[in-house]
Amino acid sequence: MAFVRSLASRVRVGLVRSFASPAKSPWDMAEANLKKIEAAKANALLGGGLNRIQTQNKKGKLTARQRINLLLDPNTFQEYDMFAEHTCTDFGMEKEKYAGDGVVTGHGKINGRLVFVFSQDFTVYGGSLGAVHAQKICKVMDKAMLVGAPIIGLNDSGGARIQEGVAALAGYADIFQRNVLASGVVPQISLIMGPCAGGAVYSPAITDFTFMIKDTSFLFVTGPDVVKSVTNETVTQEELGGAKTHTTKSGVAHRAFENDVDGLARLREFMSFLPQSAADPSPTLPSADPADRVIASLDAVVPADSTKAYNIKDVIAKIIDEENFFEIQPDFAKNIVIGFARLGGKSIGIVANQPAVASGCLDINSSVKAARFVRFCDAFNIPIVTFVDVPGFLPGTAQEYGGIIRHGAKLLYAYAEATVPKLTVITRKAYGGAYDVMSSKHLRGDVNYAWASAEVAVMGARGAVAILHRGSKDLPQHEAEYIEKFSNPFPAARKGFVDDIIAPRDTRARLISDLDMLKTKKLTNPPRKHGNIPL
Repeated sequence: MAFVRSLASRVRVGLVRSFASPAKSPWDMAEANLKKIEAAKANALLGGGLNRIQTQNKKGKLTARQRINLLLDPNTFQEYDMFAEHTCTDFGMEKEKYAGDGVVTGHGKINGRLVFVFSQDFTVYGGSLGAVHAQKICKVMDKAMLVGAPIIGLNDSGGARIQEGVAALAGYADIFQRNVLASGVVPQISLIMGPCAGGAVYSPAITDFTFMIKDTSFLFVTGPDVVKSVTNETVTQEELGGAKTHTTKSGVAHRAFENDVDGLARLREFMSFLPQSAADPSPTLPSADPADRVIASLDAVVPADSTKAYNIKDVIAKIIDEENFFEIQPDFAKNIVIGFARLGGKSIGIVANQPAVASGCLDINSSVKAARFVRFCDAFNIPIVTFVDVPGFLPGTAQEYGGIIRHGAKLLYAYAEATVPKLTVITRKAYGGAYDVMSSKHLRGDVNYAWASAEVAVMGARGAVAILHRGSKDLPQHEAEYIEKFSNPFPAARKGFVDDIIAPRDTRARLISDLDMLKTKKLTNPPRKHGNIPL
């Protein structure tokens, strides 16, 4: 706050000096002009003013500029359009103008790499979006696509600026159009740090990843008051569109962080896994974790009883570099695990069935969750490592009526379409159509391994025997025969559907070696305008 008060004092002094008598020499004129510019910049840095800054901070929220300073490397931020002002003359708006028009835009660096950023300023008109506000955001998006660098949006806005009418709506549409054009070209990340309502929600929805801050951020199309008047439902902002709702129920948000500082720090970490653009390879960082590290404990991680669960995250943590796993959507559709990690220093995307939740069955939410992640990795040249332990698709009327056929096909489509290196490890069950879907050899999997505990079959032994030997009195013997013949990795290995049966302890070394082998992989899909994924 001392810095802010000092800044306010500089503004007052600067403005007084800017109205001083005309300079008597070119040097004096130049100095006066520089001081005038300095005063105007100092005024712009205050946003909506000292009182509103203090109010924002008392709520546990940082200001737009404080957020940018924490997100970017020190002294790397270069701002655009600091002096931009709205042009609205309705409802007395011409009497109230603020430099920057409620959004701070520009570019800087995170861990030495270029990013473009916009940060909405809630101290100015509640961060509401008008025409000039939107133009500033569009400018940084255009530049990001031009040079090939990620776009980060720090959202904290009350929505469209009502006083500007349709011009505000046009501004949203301009942003949406750029979101779509940038999709698959440069990474787009949204961090919701306050309210985001109405049409404003659709920009984060189009971006690749949406993160939220617990207790202070909200996402909803219509607020609690409108919901109450239309449906007579009574609901709070937090219940309707808070971080918990969107990370556990809707799946709209990919993670929630404790507060602004935590969110910005984790976002810096997250960016290290991503390439600059679709034209760049998956990033590689130095790793002190030996590539040939043998993991003896993996040999006993899968229970001998195939009906017993285990935590696939334990497997992932042991195999990846330094157990550093940035999980995506950890609290939504927990029967599948997705996230970023490194192997041999190289960024990879991980998709894994989770036998500890619903036995690892695929359902509607898990299929959609994994499909979007696979498509992101494929768009940005990030190799995909898949760990398979799936007994099939979840049965039931709720799934069938909800469209599991269509939604399950999304994951199949995503894997089949992907041209990045695809490595697959079957740890235990790989049954039925779910076996096909989970990056099988038939969907152009590059390297497909099975552990000795793997069971690659049309279905489990008990279910298969009940059909094949219906009415038989010797079902246990038939079940043992089925297990011997089909519930193991050898039939798939004999047919070339599995490249090798490996010891779990060697998985890390094999995967790192394969990633190195596949670094020059070149594969393209047939020429077309675009495919028609079953949305």
